[in-house]
Amino acid sequence: MPLTKEKKKEIIKKFGGSPQNTGSPEVQAALLTERIAQLTAHLKTNPKDRVTERSLILMVNHRKKLLNYLKRKDIQRYRKIVKELDIRK
Repeated sequence: MPLTKEKKKEIIKKFGGSPQNTGSPEVQAALLTERIAQLTAHLKTNPKDRVTERSLILMVNHRKKLLNYLKRKDIQRYRKIVKELDIRK
């Protein structure tokens, strides 16, 4: 189940500051985190769904790359987003 428009707008406003700031690493990581949570819940009820499992792994890796980029560029923004998203790193 994809993210609803309302949920997406809420996440973009919270992490991007404005509705037009959709490309920042913080917004992208937050959107991926929400989608990862949805897929994790789906996989708990459907453990044999290998396609979704692969998609989940790809999303986790993409989020990891975004966070590594952010850590290299601005450590303060990285620490803030990790704390807000409650990601173990």
